[in-house]
Amino acid sequence: MTDRRSFLQQASVGTLGLSLAPLLSSDPGSFQFPTSEGEAYWTELRKAFPLQDKRVYFNNGTFGPSPTPVLDTIKKQLDETNGTGEYGHTDKAREVLAAFVGVKTEELSLTHNTTEGINIVTWGLPLKSGDEVIVTLHEHVGNALPWLNRAKLHSIVLKPFEPGLTADENLSKIKALVTPKTKVIAIPHITCTTGLVLPIKEIAAWARSKSIFTAIDGAHGAGTFNLNLRELGCDFYATSCHKWMLGPNGTGFLYVRKELLDTLQAYQVGAYSDTGWDLYTNPPSMAAYVPTAHRYDYGSQSTPMYMGAAASAEFHSSVGKEKIEDRVKELSTLLFEGLSQFRQKLDLLTPAEASSRICMITFKPKNIGYKEFNTLGAKAGFRLRVVPESHLDAIRVSTHIYNSKAEVERFVEFVGETL
Repeated sequence: MTDRRSFLQQASVGTLGLSLAPLLSSDPGSFQFPTSEGEAYWTELRKAFPLQDKRVYFNNGTFGPSPTPVLDTIKKQLDETNGTGEYGHTDKAREVLAAFVGVKTEELSLTHNTTEGINIVTWGLPLKSGDEVIVTLHEHVGNALPWLNRAKLHSIVLKPFEPGLTADENLSKIKALVTPKTKVIAIPHITCTTGLVLPIKEIAAWARSKSIFTAIDGAHGAGTFNLNLRELGCDFYATSCHKWMLGPNGTGFLYVRKELLDTLQAYQVGAYSDTGWDLYTNPPSMAAYVPTAHRYDYGSQSTPMYMGAAASAEFHSSVGKEKIEDRVKELSTLLFEGLSQFRQKLDLLTPAEASSRICMITFKPKNIGYKEFNTLGAKAGFRLRVVPESHLDAIRVSTHIYNSKAEVERFVEFVGETL
């Protein structure tokens, strides 16, 4: 279990190679990390979140509210940059985020959201007309549209499949779709529709043996799993900090395996993307791209927001990444098992296989419309998400560390009374 101090020490002498002062303020205001254990720990940790308690927030899959220490970091950085006029740099944030997911700093590009990272990969890969890309029928628009757009403009071929309910089934489905023309497997780590966890480590290892790129939509992966991208083995991984990492909106990052930096073409570039440029030569020249994933960054970036994102990574490490993964699974399992008793009244769309789910449970009421159920849920004080995507017409429930077992049990009781 990695605590805050060991995380920072590891960051400073391990992958980072320099000393970093903690981003979380040494004076964190009214919040102190709990020392209690068991359910009492999570009750105390809930006090870190200014999230209103007049309703139960079950929509972390869309947006994860930040805890006070993260908000304090953003406010402090805003005051500092606006007070000095020095808007700063994001180097420190990049270092912390890279260490958080177990990769080298030079493998991380700072983006504004998952979709931006996916677009960098979609357009940067060397694909030609007729090349095939495997996707699922359960893509978020942020992964679907970039690939659909490239298919429209460059005549690549998308091959979507309906995900199965087990890891083995999904690996087999992907293998069955592969042909000599298959160049990319572009799938989510966790589907936004049913919360299905795809076996990325196994898929990536098999794909690499076939010289097929793996481009992963990791919107729901960072902040749920005790994630190490090097161990996961994929080639590219795009994610956002504003969901399960509990960081600020407008922040995210893209992992590009170092060996593929010169394969993934940079098209949108700006300051620090290059090693030198000169408009006075004849012809005007640009020397080369920097030998890092920083080449994909472009334009001014918000130091306060990215420092807030890094602070969210520190918050997770202070609690313990493995501890958070276990808690997320615990709450989600409690919900899944609670809803399972109503199978005559609803269809559980999230897989029963424990390794194929982690943080979101999706179900479809049988005797009431999903929109009507959502309206009733809102009136009862539950913030849910409807899932019209993939023709599911269902309800999605996301649980994170600020939720409690009592809230899950109350929702299960509501479902039983409503359906």
